[in-house]
Amino acid sequence: MKLLHQPLRLLAAALALFTSLTTPGWAQDNAVLNLYSARHYPTDEALYEGFTKATGITVRRVETDDASLLARLKAEGSASPADVVLLVDASRLWRAEVDGLFQPVKSKLLESRVPATLRGKDSGQGPMWFGLSTRARVIVYNKALIKAEDVATYESLVQPKLRGGVCTRSGSHPYNLSLFGAMTEHLGPAKTEDWLRGLVANMARTPKGGDTDQIKAVASGECQVALTNTYYLARLMRSTKPEDQAVMGKVGVVFPNQASWGTHVNVAGGAVARHAKHPEAAVRFLEYLVSDAAQAHFAGGNNEWPVVKGVVLDNPALAAMGPFKSETIPVSIVGMNQVKVQQMLDRVGYR
Repeated sequence: MKLLHQPLRLLAAALALFTSLTTPGWAQDNAVLNLYSARHYPTDEALYEGFTKATGITVRRVETDDASLLARLKAEGSASPADVVLLVDASRLWRAEVDGLFQPVKSKLLESRVPATLRGKDSGQGPMWFGLSTRARVIVYNKALIKAEDVATYESLVQPKLRGGVCTRSGSHPYNLSLFGAMTEHLGPAKTEDWLRGLVANMARTPKGGDTDQIKAVASGECQVALTNTYYLARLMRSTKPEDQAVMGKVGVVFPNQASWGTHVNVAGGAVARHAKHPEAAVRFLEYLVSDAAQAHFAGGNNEWPVVKGVVLDNPALAAMGPFKSETIPVSIVGMNQVKVQQMLDRVGYR
C-alpha cells in the first residue's frame, strides 16, 4: 500500500502541521508520555515515531494484552506512571471506566471529531474515553455451501438449515461480548438469550481459536458460516501468501442487518489514565490520533476504519468490502451489557 511505504517524514510532517494548529507550544514537563497499550500492531510504531518527531515528546511504551494491562493499572494505583491507555474493544474500555482507571477529558477537538456514539460516558467534565478506530463484526460463509442471502442477518445464524454449521471463538471473548451486548439492545434480553441458545445448538464444534481460525474453518468446510472482525479478513485479502489467497477464494462476506439496524461496529479506543503525570501531553496524544494523517494510518496500517468522517483511505481491502450501514447505538451501552450477556452465556452453555 502507498501509505505503508511512504517515508515516515511525510506522516510526521502532516502531524507536525496538525500540532502547530492546535498547540502553541510544549512545556518541558510534558516532554515525556507514558503509554500503556493493548494495541500490539507493528504498524502503530510509525504513529508513535511521528508523534515524537512532530512534538518533541518521547513516547515510552508498555505493551501487553488488555487483561494484564488493566490488572497492572489497578495494582499500581496512584503510583502508576501511565498517561494514556489504549484498549481494544468497548467492553474492555467500559470495564476500565467502571474500575475508575480513567479520568475525564475535556477537548473540543476530540468531541468534534469523534462521534458521540463512539465515546465513553460523559462525566460532566468530558467523556472518559474516545474511540480511535472501528472494525465491523461480519459473517463469513463458504461460497460452495451457502448463499449470501441465506445469512443476511445475525438472527439468521440460528435457522435450522445451519444446524452443525456455525463456528465462533469463545462466547466470552470481548469481541463476542460486545456483539451480544449490541444484540441485547436491539432484541431485548429475552430474545437475545433465545438467539444465543439457538447459536449454541447450531455449533459445528466447541468454540475455539481466534477470528482468523474461524475464517479458515469456513474455507475448509469444517463449518458453513462464522463471525469475524473485518480487519482479520482484510489481512488475508492483502496477504501475498498463496494459502491465504486460497482461503479468500472460498469464502464470502456479509455485512449483516443492512435492511434493519445495521452491522455491529466495535472500537479501539484511548483514555487519559486516572493518575497521569503528564495530562496535557496525554490529551494532545489523543488529539493527534484523530488527525487525518493518523486516522488514515490506522486504515492503511491495520485495516481499521477511521472514526473521523471524510478521511481519505488508501486500502484496497477496505474498498473491496465496500461501504455499509453500521448500527448507531452508543458503544458505551454495548459495554455496559457485558455482565448481563455473560450470565446469558452461562445459562445457555456457550463456552
